[in-house]
Amino acid sequence: MGRYDESERDALAASFERDGFLMLREHFPRATIEAWRDAFMPLLQPHVDANANGNRGPGRYYVTLPFDGLFADPAIFCDEDIVGIVERVAGRDPVMCQLATDTPVLGSQNQDWHRDTPALFDNAPETPSFQLAVNFPLVDVDDSNGPLETTRGTHRMSREEALDAMEAGRIAPERVPMQLGDVMIRDVRGLHRGTPNLIAAPRPMVVIGYSRAWYFRPEVHIDVPRGVLAGLPARARRLLRFNNIVEETTRSFDENYRQFAY
Repeated sequence: MGRYDESERDALAASFERDGFLMLREHFPRATIEAWRDAFMPLLQPHVDANANGNRGPGRYYVTLPFDGLFADPAIFCDEDIVGIVERVAGRDPVMCQLATDTPVLGSQNQDWHRDTPALFDNAPETPSFQLAVNFPLVDVDDSNGPLETTRGTHRMSREEALDAMEAGRIAPERVPMQLGDVMIRDVRGLHRGTPNLIAAPRPMVVIGYSRAWYFRPEVHIDVPRGVLAGLPARARRLLRFNNIVEETTRSFDENYRQFAY
């Protein structure tokens, strides 16, 4: 059972339509997210060892999560409130298409302002939302370790319009501090950037991607082990319906999702 009733979800979806993102504070139990952090850290290290410069720019690592164990917890990716809001914003019967992390380490830099996907149609930036990112950090995030910096309302603008509005001072960028358990839902077209991590400890941020049922981006997918899929509730299986079914998951991925900034 979710934390929010139907009218509250309607209100949250309305604020999302206006701003392009929303925050659900203290949504997941801290202990659950601490367990995700402990399971994630060994997955990060091989990427750091393989490329000390980062695979997503200086000091920044994109790491896909294996869909098994606690990373395949339907209480997280099929959370009733999150999916309820996603359905209000991006249509009924959405698809879960991504399970990964973004982690800046000491030495990372400001990213360029960008969107995570191009407009659905040329010269039509005002289309309804078609792909959302659900983000939650595996550590507390403040100015010291690389918070996301984002903008309100730019999911309904072209990149050029949004940059011009920022330059003219009509739109002010906002840093987004987050605590363990906080969840951010955002339209991936909103203009944003990652900021530098200034401390020694990595700052992992989970991203779960959801899209409209008809929208497919081949560069992101989830390998779903057949045995894990069989143990999930029906709604969770439905969310995963367009992903690869494999006999067993791997703990190492070829991170070839490199074109991510538009």
